[in-house]
Amino acid sequence: MPFCYILYSKSLDKYYVGHTEMLVEDRLAKHLTNHDGFTGKANDWQIVWRREFLSKSDAYGMERKIKSWKSKKMVERLIAGT
Repeated sequence: MPFCYILYSKSLDKYYVGHTEMLVEDRLAKHLTNHDGFTGKANDWQIVWRREFLSKSDAYGMERKIKSWKSKKMVERLIAGT
């Protein structure tokens, strides 16, 4: 099943929002590899939120919605469940 997920890096004090059809833990393992992308800047990413969806397009839609907020505070509210 597809997921939308949020990762957090304490060393960068940043969130990363993505979607995947893989298990989120397997996707996290790829983020933690040495690569040139945004998540390659740190090796302490951890999953702080995830939601399962019925379709990949729904998961992607949620990713786009979260990114459109452009607000760390809103992301933190989502994570906290408020």
